[in-house]
Amino acid sequence: MPFHLPVPLVTVLLLIGSNIFMTYAWYGHLRHHSLTFIGAIIISWGIAFFEYCLQVPANRIGYGYFSAAELKTIQEVVSLTVFGLFSTIYLGESLSWNHAVGFGLIVAGAFFVFKG
Repeated sequence: MPFHLPVPLVTVLLLIGSNIFMTYAWYGHLRHHSLTFIGAIIISWGIAFFEYCLQVPANRIGYGYFSAAELKTIQEVVSLTVFGLFSTIYLGESLSWNHAVGFGLIVAGAFFVFKG
């Protein structure tokens, strides 16, 4: 394991990195209206490759310490956090109270997944 860091830390850091790439692959092209659909798809696939380069090790390192359901739950919470930041900072969209409530309910669901 890299630098002898704790498994949960490595797992979460890799998932954060992978979600940054994936969020940009899925939504980054929305600011580039001049791209054709096929151009956006090809560029997104190229970016998604790097997401997989982080996601696969995150799951392989984390599995065993975390169950598959716990890994997926971590990924979803990280994904929503990254998306929330991305949509406000990069896309310039605002998140309203209903988004916060919805995201909060998902985080509450994550609590129950981990509450063995």
